[in-house]
Amino acid sequence: MTYVEYKQLNPLQRFAFNFKKFFKNLPGALSRFFKGLGLAIVHFFVGIGKGFKNYGTTFVKGDWATKLSYFVFGAGDFHKGKYYKGILFFLVEVLYVLFMVFFGGKQMYLLPSLGFLKQQQLEDEYGDTYVVQGHNSMQILLYATLTIVVTIVVFAIYISNIKDAYRHQVMRANGEKPTGLKEDAKEFLDGKYHITLLSFPILMISIFNILPLIFMILIAFTNYDGDKHNVLFDWVGMQNFGNLLNVIDNARKARTFFGIAGWTLIWAVAATFSNYILGLIVALMINKKGIKLKGVFRTMFVITIAVPQFVSLLLMSQILAEHDGAFNMLLAHFNGGVNPHVNFLGGQPWVARLTVIIVNCWVGIPYTILSMSGILMNIPEDLYESARIDGASPVQAFTKITLPYMIFVTTPQLITQFVGNINNFNVIFLLTGGKPDNANYFNAGYTDILVTWLYNLSMGQEKDYGLASAIGILVFVICATLSLIIYNNSKSMKDEEAFS
Repeated sequence: MTYVEYKQLNPLQRFAFNFKKFFKNLPGALSRFFKGLGLAIVHFFVGIGKGFKNYGTTFVKGDWATKLSYFVFGAGDFHKGKYYKGILFFLVEVLYVLFMVFFGGKQMYLLPSLGFLKQQQLEDEYGDTYVVQGHNSMQILLYATLTIVVTIVVFAIYISNIKDAYRHQVMRANGEKPTGLKEDAKEFLDGKYHITLLSFPILMISIFNILPLIFMILIAFTNYDGDKHNVLFDWVGMQNFGNLLNVIDNARKARTFFGIAGWTLIWAVAATFSNYILGLIVALMINKKGIKLKGVFRTMFVITIAVPQFVSLLLMSQILAEHDGAFNMLLAHFNGGVNPHVNFLGGQPWVARLTVIIVNCWVGIPYTILSMSGILMNIPEDLYESARIDGASPVQAFTKITLPYMIFVTTPQLITQFVGNINNFNVIFLLTGGKPDNANYFNAGYTDILVTWLYNLSMGQEKDYGLASAIGILVFVICATLSLIIYNNSKSMKDEEAFS
């Protein structure tokens, strides 16, 4: 189809054409994504190879102090007069060696087996029983993860120590004098001030985000569950992923995963675009010329957002309750005083699913309205003036100017909302708790999404932590893949200057 033919289509035909084009181009987009991912992996290993090459080259070109830095941290800096830095590097090495000797080494030794000594109850010579503690697989895995993270950090310091020694060697050869403590302190309060400010937040992110993330990933390859709490468990490789994907040997778990994954995607699409479209419509009405009390309407929506979401959701769950909910009471008023007992949240699966989508609009549309209002007020007025001069109708101005501009600006926001809805725990858990129950599912209901199923497996009676961790990894893979594909194929990415 040529550009002229495309421009002659009406908005519905364009939508159908673009919808068909998206799915037609989807295999190619997936192919490009995985090709790019493969190239990134190749570049990663090429970078590692270059790093080893530079490692050897520096050793060959280095003087005796630089070569000694390969074995004794800070030797090069100490030799070049950088005493404080040499002492700090050396202290890092000493502390790391002590850490590995008295703590980390044992954890790394036990990591392949996750422990082998079971807790025993023995009797002494007087007939009294006492407990001999065995290995704790969870603690071994956690402490080994900590040891791995510490080792990576120390390795980075080790490389920095070598680079620093060689850099100061080159400076000495060029007749330059290394800076002292006073000059370096001033630099960290001036040119490197960003490092000073960001060091502590990065440390906290490493402790409270990266470390638990690595621990969760490792849990996915074990059979850790509630029955093995504080005792021994084992590595099981890809078994948990096989349980989720193998529809033959583990039919119930696999059926649950694919069923919930399908509903999760339907929920995410419906929740995202219902909020987007309805929020856009209300924002257009509020910002239309001639509408009075615009500030009042915007303030009302801000007040709606100010109420904590969980409060609104708990209130809605009470309003929609089957027996004494306000909505059923209202229906009873029009039904001759007979309560119909409509079970919005735990009855028919399609009713419960539709209900959570509608309630999500109630709590989500105000956010969209506010963001849309800000964007609408920033669309250049001369675009509309030119359209009116050319004889464009309000509908044409909307489809040719407003809608393309909004989609262009809000594509990253749409992706963020889509991923957020895939992980939207609050709406599902606080409204339905996953109900109605599904006897064919493994510890899940009809309205459960992947993140609430993960919660059920972790906190419910099953307590299958390994399977829950595997679900968490697959959710990340789904979100990352869809986000990257959609964003890289959007106009916001391909044509950044379109509306500049």
